[in-house]
Amino acid sequence: MSWDWQVFCEDTVERTPVAGCFGKDGGVTYLDWLLSAWGWTVSVALLALLIALVLGAVVGTLRTLPDRPWIVRLGNAWVELFRNIPLLVQIFLWYHVVPAMFPTLKSVPGFVLVVLALGLFTSARIAEQVRSGIQALPRGQRHAGMALGFTTAQTYRYVLLPMALRIIIPPLTSETMNIFKNSSVAFAVSVAELTMFAMQAQEETSRGIEVYLAVTGLYVISALAINRLMAFIERRTRVPGFIAAGAGGGH
Repeated sequence: MSWDWQVFCEDTVERTPVAGCFGKDGGVTYLDWLLSAWGWTVSVALLALLIALVLGAVVGTLRTLPDRPWIVRLGNAWVELFRNIPLLVQIFLWYHVVPAMFPTLKSVPGFVLVVLALGLFTSARIAEQVRSGIQALPRGQRHAGMALGFTTAQTYRYVLLPMALRIIIPPLTSETMNIFKNSSVAFAVSVAELTMFAMQAQEETSRGIEVYLAVTGLYVISALAINRLMAFIERRTRVPGFIAAGAGGGH
């Protein structure tokens, strides 16, 4: 078996070698295409993560409000709805069904719809993590905030959420890595990310081993970068001596 990594230095139209492996004068090599696809993957994942973090934090917090059972039920419904429908089905719903129901959305690019679908799907998972993080805190922290005269909103903002977010960094790391991997389903609605590049480049070049190894390498690099970044954040934000109630003690 012989490998030919020079395939990435070929022009995607003329299939001729290009010096330096990067296209010139408007030409595009497979390396150009690969890096562009990586950029689309990163863009989908980061924008979806931003949506997921904001919505997940809000919904997760609402699910722990005392004396607000109807809000808790709404939050639970949100989580169960988006967590129990397969991601690919949700993307097809956003891409095919929602625009049919609301024609004004037909002009929205598929990229935006994929970001929304992935963001909402992941928000349900992050909401569960936020809820668990808040409920893992010793009850005395909530009572202490109220005793200081804080309102419920202030207690969450200044006491509970800062600690809960520190607790959930490890599972949030896994979820952030998952969102990069889940972005691969964007190929189903013709977003030119890594998986679509791999499928099309393999068909054009018949060099599936080289193409899929390169794509796999970029996914691994992305995952490792996320892991190292989240580990750094966890070290910098750790509260010395604190142990969540769910982990077996107070502080």
